[in-house]
Amino acid sequence: MSRRPQARIDLAALLHNLQQLRAAAPNSKVLAVLKANAYGHGLLNVAEQLKDASAFGVARIDEALMLRAGGIVKPIVLLEGFFHADELPQVVASNLQVVVHHPSQVEALVAAELDSPVHVWLKMDSGMHRLGLLPEQFLQAYQQLCQSPNVIQPMRLMTHFASADELAVDSTQQQIDLFMNTVAGLAGELCLANSAGTLAWPQSHGHWIRPGLALYGVSPMEQGRAEHHQLKAVMSFSSSVIAVREVKKGDKVGYGGTWTAPADTRLAVVAVGYGDGYPRAASNGCPVLIKGERYPIVGRVSMDMTSVDIGKADVQIGDEVLLWGADLPVEEIAEHVQTIPYELLCNITSRVEFRYINAEQQKAD
Repeated sequence: MSRRPQARIDLAALLHNLQQLRAAAPNSKVLAVLKANAYGHGLLNVAEQLKDASAFGVARIDEALMLRAGGIVKPIVLLEGFFHADELPQVVASNLQVVVHHPSQVEALVAAELDSPVHVWLKMDSGMHRLGLLPEQFLQAYQQLCQSPNVIQPMRLMTHFASADELAVDSTQQQIDLFMNTVAGLAGELCLANSAGTLAWPQSHGHWIRPGLALYGVSPMEQGRAEHHQLKAVMSFSSSVIAVREVKKGDKVGYGGTWTAPADTRLAVVAVGYGDGYPRAASNGCPVLIKGERYPIVGRVSMDMTSVDIGKADVQIGDEVLLWGADLPVEEIAEHVQTIPYELLCNITSRVEFRYINAEQQKAD
C-alpha cells in the first residue's frame, strides 16, 4: 500500500444508496446533490456513476460548467441560482436550470433578453430563513414569472428544511404545512425533501427528492448511523503506519506534550494529518482501525502525521490504518471531534490519492 493517504470511493455503494433512496420515495424523481465536489467524493466521477438520477444539483455555476465540460448532459440545477444577471447568458448557453429565491432575481430574470427561456425552481422560505421568498412574496413572484417569456412553464416549486434531522421537534411539519398551504392550487412539481426529509418525513416527498449526504452513505439524522437506513459508506479514508516506536511511562507525546504515557507502551506513527484533511481536533482518544482493531490517537494531530497508542499489538510499518469508512463510521468520528460528517468529507485535500472502485474491481480485490 502507498504511504500516501487514500480515499477509496466505492461506486457500488453509491449506486446502492441511490436505490435505497428511490425505495424510500418510490413516486419521486431524484435531484442528486453534487455540490462541494460531490461532498468531497469527486464531482465528475460521481456524476458519471449516477446516471439513473433525474437531475443533478450544484451550488454554483462553476460546478455546473465543470460537469458540462466533462460531458454530462443531464439536467443541472443551480441551487443558489444566479448571482448576477450577467450569468444568465451562460445559464442559457449551458442549458442550466436555476433556483430563484430572491425578488432581485425575479426582476433580473423578467428584464433579461435571453436567446431561449430557462427552467426555474421557485424557492419559498418556509422557516429556514436562509434563502427563499417569504410566503407573502411567493405568490407575486410566481405570477410575475408565469407571465415572463424567459421562463419555461410550469415552474417547479421548492423549499428547504431547517431541522428535518431532529424527529422530536415539530418545526419540520410546520414547514411542510406552510409550504403546502401556500402553493395549493399552483401549477408545478413540488420539491421539499433533502436527505433527512427523504428518510424520515414521507409526507414531504413530493414530485422530487434532493438527497445529498445520504447518497454518500452517511446518516443525515442527529446521532444517526448509515446502517440505520441500510446505507453503505462510499468513502473509506485510510493511510499507513510509517514508524513504530516505544515510549516510557511519563513521556509526553506530540506538539505541546498534550498526552503523557500512563505506562510503558508503543506508538504507531500514521502518515496523515490536517494537511490531508484529517481533523486536528481528533487528538487524544479518537479511534482508528488497524487490522480490524481499534486504537486511540494520542497527542495532537500534526500537519502530516498522527500518533496512535498500539500497546503490545502486532502492528508493523506499512500496515493500513482506517480513519473512517464502512467499519468505522464517519458519523462517529464527527461526534468525537464535535463537528458534522459533511465537514470531514468535504475537507479532504488534494494531497490525498483518490481511488474509484466499481463492483468488478471489488471482486478482483
